[in-house]
Amino acid sequence: MSQKAILITVLGVLVGGLLGYAYYHYVGCANGTCAITSKPLNSTLYGGLMGGLLFNVLVSKSKQDK
Repeated sequence: MSQKAILITVLGVLVGGLLGYAYYHYVGCANGTCAITSKPLNSTLYGGLMGGLLFNVLVSKSKQDK
């Protein structure tokens, strides 16, 4: 992976983590039975994972990486 691809993926993890925490804070789960949104750590990690995957898909492949 190139430096650019790593940077974009890390940015995706950070953005996803922030959005995951924001989802927990503003929407969350009232009774605590939701697996992902019942705890801030779960929401942040899940958001970071999804953000990293999404941003990684958006990285264009160079001829050297193929």
